[in-house]
Amino acid sequence: MKLNSEDLRDLAVGAAFLGTGGGGNPYVGRLMAQRCLDEGLTIDLIDPSEVPDEALVIPTAMMGAPTVLIEKLPSGEEAIHSLKALEKHLGRKAYATMPIEIGGINSTIPLVVGARLGIPIVDADGMGRAFPELQMETFGVYGISGSPMFVTDERNDSTLIQAVDNKSMEWLSRGVAIRMGGCAYIAEYAMSGADVKRTAVPNTMTLAMRIGRCLREAKSNHQSPFEALLELMPKTLYNHARIIFSGKMVDVERETRNGFSIGRARIDGLSPWRGTMKIEIQNENLIATVDGVVKAIVPDLICIMDSESAEPITTEQLRYGQRVTVVAVAVPQIMRTPEALDVFGPRCFGLDHPFTPIETMA
Repeated sequence: MKLNSEDLRDLAVGAAFLGTGGGGNPYVGRLMAQRCLDEGLTIDLIDPSEVPDEALVIPTAMMGAPTVLIEKLPSGEEAIHSLKALEKHLGRKAYATMPIEIGGINSTIPLVVGARLGIPIVDADGMGRAFPELQMETFGVYGISGSPMFVTDERNDSTLIQAVDNKSMEWLSRGVAIRMGGCAYIAEYAMSGADVKRTAVPNTMTLAMRIGRCLREAKSNHQSPFEALLELMPKTLYNHARIIFSGKMVDVERETRNGFSIGRARIDGLSPWRGTMKIEIQNENLIATVDGVVKAIVPDLICIMDSESAEPITTEQLRYGQRVTVVAVAVPQIMRTPEALDVFGPRCFGLDHPFTPIETMA
């Protein structure tokens, strides 16, 4: 599938939704991918089933605090440098690249890498959303080592990370990213085509485009984009979605700490919604409560959207006074297994609540 400019616009919106507030600014990533098209390059998206089992796939991404990305824009060469360095280290050429997460700029970084290197991008990812830490990937959950990996900054300074496990890889690379100014660009979780099919969340790139297209077409047809979205999601791997709150953003606390954007948001309900919703943030939205009652919790998606435009709002774009609607979405079953919850369930974020699927909540 060859992507065009409209696909990129839809992808940016859909990835911002699936990213649950994280993954970096989708607008920046879309512009980087659009530049590739403007230069006559091709962005070739392929289904996981099209990847030969023995082929080498190297995912590429940005890591760090999304707030830093607002002022520290990438050139587009950083992730390419990381991929080439990892190829040299492994002594093999990559057949394809792919996202590590379907969120914000990290849905489009691999598009830039693929277009400039002339390799396809696999329509899948390792998180099914965005998570703040690198060990929180389905690749690692189901047995793939994240290292060796390379971390590169805008000056093409790069570091090889060779860790004993994926949690150590995250800790070491996070320290490097902080030294590089708070965000950096990586190539990690090198794997075979067979492992892609076994461990990745499939077809999330095309899903993001479907979500973006759904919202765009509903607005152009003067229909409710929220109703259209809730009608679409049960037809996907994310088979349950509902609105859990709507109101006015009355407080946002946010700081960059230890390489993450940490904070919380408070939303006062507007009729017919009552009470106050609080959302805890670590790059992404982790838990939503209304007057102390849990309404959605990680790994299920908590998506904050503008009530008027239905545009997803990333965590670094939250502001006092915004009228917002909060949508919760069930993640695919591959992300709800006991093995997965041991890596990116509520306890992994220090939350004192068990995982409860949104479809079972009142």
